[in-house]
Amino acid sequence: MPKQELGSAQQLNALIAILARTVDERVDGNPDKSYTARLLRSGEIRCAKKIAEEGAEVALAIAAESRKDVAAETADLLFHLLVGLRARGVPLDMVAEALAERRGVSGIAEKAARQTKA
Repeated sequence: MPKQELGSAQQLNALIAILARTVDERVDGNPDKSYTARLLRSGEIRCAKKIAEEGAEVALAIAAESRKDVAAETADLLFHLLVGLRARGVPLDMVAEALAERRGVSGIAEKAARQTKA
């Protein structure tokens, strides 16, 4: 297993904030000039399909491609996640709250709790 730590998320946080603002600004944009506007207008299902596609590309990159390719595919996935969240009306603060609720909880315990609710 590589020894490279994930490191600080400071730069990523700043860029996600900028990207989130850009996605918000493109909601009413011209779909002929903006891929983001086109994707948002295409609806939640299309956004979900793009997220699934990009997620698969990240998984394949992690399995067999370079670190640079993994980073690029992850960037694509993060973008499409933001668009999907906007299309669905889920604010980033809600995602942050969900993460905060899980902090300090074992992933095994958290998954078991979700299965109990189902």
